[in-house]
Amino acid sequence: MPTLSEIEAAKALIRPHIRETPTYRWPLLEAGLGCELWLKHENHTPVGAFKIRGGLVYMDELKRSQPDVRGVIAATTGNHGQSIAFAAKLNGLRAVIVVPHGNNPEKNTAIRSLGAELVEHGEQFQDALEFSRELAAKEGLHAVPSFHSWLVRGVATYALELFHSVANLDAVFVPIGLGSGFCGIAAAREALRLKTKIIGVVSEHAPAYALSFQQRQFVEQSSTTRVAEGVACKTPNKDALEHVIRHAHEIVTVNDDEAIAAMREIIQATHNIAEGAGALAFTALKKHREQWQGKRVACVLTGGNARMGMLREALQAQLDL
Repeated sequence: MPTLSEIEAAKALIRPHIRETPTYRWPLLEAGLGCELWLKHENHTPVGAFKIRGGLVYMDELKRSQPDVRGVIAATTGNHGQSIAFAAKLNGLRAVIVVPHGNNPEKNTAIRSLGAELVEHGEQFQDALEFSRELAAKEGLHAVPSFHSWLVRGVATYALELFHSVANLDAVFVPIGLGSGFCGIAAAREALRLKTKIIGVVSEHAPAYALSFQQRQFVEQSSTTRVAEGVACKTPNKDALEHVIRHAHEIVTVNDDEAIAAMREIIQATHNIAEGAGALAFTALKKHREQWQGKRVACVLTGGNARMGMLREALQAQLDL
């Protein structure tokens, strides 16, 4: 876990490229919850998601440790790939991004717009990840993992912003994909010596981390979520899982229909877009609001890169109310 000084150094590194994202209370979103809700808007970064923070720190460290590196490769369902493409371009590096077939087309287009070469392979993230490793060896590219201490150090800057913006939070709800977002929150909480509870959220249709947390051991489970591709994890990262087991107060699950409803509510109440994974934190809070009556709670809107078809579905659901 990064120290406070390391997180602050990462914040200074990324600040020329990313302004502090806002943390707001939205009365319409808060209505009926019975608690004070703060929404951390990581959809307001240059790539529409929190991942960019880790990408910038990772690429800076890579250039320092391997000055002769010429290119990088990463597997992704979208936001990690945009992060790596953005940071690679900034550092003059070739970027190859591998995504599974059927990946969010808007995310694919965004990755290409950042100058990266997009490769489609396999049906799930794990297929893309394994193929990216083969390509890395074949083409002499540095393989950027989806979870790494450098990534966590960068991501922890959003948590530092959140805790500095809102004092005395009782809990923070955060989605878990491979774990960098969760670990960033945990690192900042520990560095600041806070007592805030961290509630991890996963899709009911991608429950690997929830099952692993419940059983206190590594558990693989296939993902079938059609809404929250950002948390479509089959195989937990063992290093991340160790921190999740240690620092999570609870891991809760929500289903795709609940996530779609939350996307709709966020659009209606805030006029901000949340992708499926980005809406999970609010989804979970609303589902378990009885536990948080009278408390001060934050939800991380981790990204806003929803595919247009999913937005149409969410908006149509609104019309059907």
